[in-house]
Amino acid sequence: MIVFGGESSEHEVSIVSARNIYQAINKQKYQISLAFIDRSGQWWSIDNLDDYAAPSIRLSISPGVPIFSTDDGHEIKPDVLFPVLHGRNGEDGSVQGLAQLMHLPIVGCDMTSSVLTMDKIAAKEILDQHGFDVLPFISHRSGTDLPDYRSVSYKLGSTLFVKPSRAGSSVGVSMVKNETEYQIAADEAHKHDEFIIIEQAANKPRELEVAVLGTPPNHRASVVGEIKPEGAFYSYDSKYSADSTSAVIVPANISTDLSENIRQQALDAYSVLKCRGMARVDFLYDENGLYINEINTIPGFTNISMYPKLWDHSGLTYDSLIDRLVELAE
Repeated sequence: MIVFGGESSEHEVSIVSARNIYQAINKQKYQISLAFIDRSGQWWSIDNLDDYAAPSIRLSISPGVPIFSTDDGHEIKPDVLFPVLHGRNGEDGSVQGLAQLMHLPIVGCDMTSSVLTMDKIAAKEILDQHGFDVLPFISHRSGTDLPDYRSVSYKLGSTLFVKPSRAGSSVGVSMVKNETEYQIAADEAHKHDEFIIIEQAANKPRELEVAVLGTPPNHRASVVGEIKPEGAFYSYDSKYSADSTSAVIVPANISTDLSENIRQQALDAYSVLKCRGMARVDFLYDENGLYINEINTIPGFTNISMYPKLWDHSGLTYDSLIDRLVELAE
């Protein structure tokens, strides 16, 4: 069962990813059911990705025998759940927890690692404790006093990134350079999360990414790819706008030593955060060093998404990648 859509601000991205996975999956090998979650959280059983007028789904939880029942009396008993969900109520451990309650194999990370990686604050604190380099940051919770720009910039520098702690696809992310921008950015980030992260900006960094596949200790890393955004950073529009001039370069034009360093750090961070199945590990590289930026446990599968491109260049085709993810879940 491919589950997609969802309540988060990345709803549309999820639909595009699901469409690509559905097109690539071997329908001679798998019997596919599609579960679409609308923006209100209602689940729907659909026959194809072009028709969302369908019966709603009710879930009966019985350990070992998960049953999804539609309101027209049809029953779906999946062997594997394949979540293609980004952001809140999808990538954050909620669907993974549901699968755990149902004793149902699920593609990708489990509930624990999904929670940890979705929360940028928690992930950075854990990675920092384990000796990984992360950019200095502070956090803020809505309802409490926001520290003023002057004091924050004295500590972190005059150029800052303000982000929701638990959102993806650069939703709600802003780069700020003054008090006015800082307040607007904080308000915007808080639209997406109670907790926000205020982070030091790297100095004209290169954005490098690596895909990880498998369950430790038998996990492996792809080649390293590079994102060259059209603007100052890789924003939501830079990623998904039809007019975007952002470039995806695979493999990245970097030294062998740097590539191996990135790949090893990606493997180690994946283990530290208890990941399994899949994740994409993102780095920032500037004149001061290499920093882990974030880990995405349900990376995008759109036409421009890095995760499948990295594996394709590493010798694992799109359909073979899907096969491997399902095998890992089972």
